[in-house]
Amino acid sequence: MSDDQTRVQEFFTARAADWDSRFPDDGPAYAAAVAELGLRAGDRVLDAGCGTGRALPPLRAAVGPSGVVLGADLTPAMLREAVRAGRDRDGALLLTDVAALPLRSHSLDAVFGAGLISHLPSPAEDLRELARVVRPGGVLALFHPIGRAALAARHGRPLTPDDLRAEPNLRPLLAGSGWRMTSYVDKESRFLALAVRED
Repeated sequence: MSDDQTRVQEFFTARAADWDSRFPDDGPAYAAAVAELGLRAGDRVLDAGCGTGRALPPLRAAVGPSGVVLGADLTPAMLREAVRAGRDRDGALLLTDVAALPLRSHSLDAVFGAGLISHLPSPAEDLRELARVVRPGGVLALFHPIGRAALAARHGRPLTPDDLRAEPNLRPLLAGSGWRMTSYVDKESRFLALAVRED
């Protein structure tokens, strides 16, 4: 395992047990962001960096019983919390790095990534890997239940122009990784960037 993977695992292992109780009111924001994906019954979707699986219930509701919902995370402790919360009933959980997914190319219709991009050690390469597993025309949602400024304030740091989620940085990053950004929202109450997988 790389140093980057070890750091991510250590960060989330230390927080897994109380993750959901720290953010108990995020459910509606997750459901609203999932709705923006435009999923249909029977679609196949990945929650990349799923953590405790908070997006899995709305993803399952969107694709119905005939759809496929996968949750991938690098941290065993987070996946254990997803199971403890019963969210494994809504999707299959994979202990894997989103930088090297055990999935066929073009096998998914969409990817949902909550709080994902700031934890990717090689964002361009990792976004290319997400593009690999999504069919042309499929959708990527990069989401956070609070906006960039609120998140920076929560962590006691200033909002800087080099933030990957800033639109001038994110748009070319996505474009260079096989995605075309179609919408961008950064408000106090949420961050959501949607992109379509290019042909």
